[in-house]
Amino acid sequence: MIFAITRRSFQALITLLILSLLAFTAVYAIGDPILLLIDAQASSLEQEALRTRLGLDQPMPVQYLYFLQNLMSGDFGRSFVSGEPALRLILERLPATLELAFVALLIATVVGVPLGMIAGLNAGSRFDRVVSVFSVLGFSVPSFWIGIILILVFSVQLGVLPSFGRGDTATLFGIASSLWTFDGWRHILLPATNLALFPMALLIRLARAGASEAVRLDFIKFARAKGVTTRRIIFVHLLKYISISLVTILGMQLGLLIAFAIVTESVFSWPGTGKLIIDAMNSLDRPVIVAYLLIVGCIFVIANTVTDLLYIVLDPRIRSGGGNDPR
Repeated sequence: MIFAITRRSFQALITLLILSLLAFTAVYAIGDPILLLIDAQASSLEQEALRTRLGLDQPMPVQYLYFLQNLMSGDFGRSFVSGEPALRLILERLPATLELAFVALLIATVVGVPLGMIAGLNAGSRFDRVVSVFSVLGFSVPSFWIGIILILVFSVQLGVLPSFGRGDTATLFGIASSLWTFDGWRHILLPATNLALFPMALLIRLARAGASEAVRLDFIKFARAKGVTTRRIIFVHLLKYISISLVTILGMQLGLLIAFAIVTESVFSWPGTGKLIIDAMNSLDRPVIVAYLLIVGCIFVIANTVTDLLYIVLDPRIRSGGGNDPR
């Protein structure tokens, strides 16, 4: 296991290095941020002075090397717009995005996995057809449109849930979060449900396929012949059978939810990293963009590493060394 962790750490370092280079090059190639940061009536001397102050007068390879040098000491640079450290700007908003992604993944798992397994055990039934249609809609309907519908129904028509903001926060175990308050949960339910629909549809399809396959296997037939209850078959035998596939999807979806929560955060005015990164892209605020991509990349890497370690726990063949690396 130590060798696997060391190997994954080295791969993560190379991945983040390539990601930083791609992000830095892409932002450099899009355009000159000076034209967006300074008044259009400014003279060429004023533009050059600002370009020199921000270090944009150097060639791109030199700028990237300076960035890597500062990164080694934990300095992601300062925002071109506000002058604040880019890392601080992101970390101030990241907890709200993490809360949203965590609750969305929780909703997707709690709802999607049981629905998919029940549908798979009753393939061809009316319930299976309804669940299949729901999963197709989760893949097909744009998330911003679903978000607007949720606001119209639950906020405007019924008035039971707020449609914007994060709600009250509290501190527990040294962690400030809106999840510790009832008002926080009222505010997060709509955006989290909206964000959960795509991974929920994916988990439904995966669980349904696994259940449809498992229902023809001997251990499920034997359990049914012994009179084991459907609930025990689903949550003990079947869930263990498809657990590795579920862990794979969940590990990938956590990073994707954080990365692609921008639309949901915009629709529900959620104070996460979404608006920050949109504003940074509009102003070509390179330090903020690159810092955001690196942090999200770190989250992806950590999630994938934890997923690989869970494989070892869930699959006895990997623990005994008798199976190949599933990745």
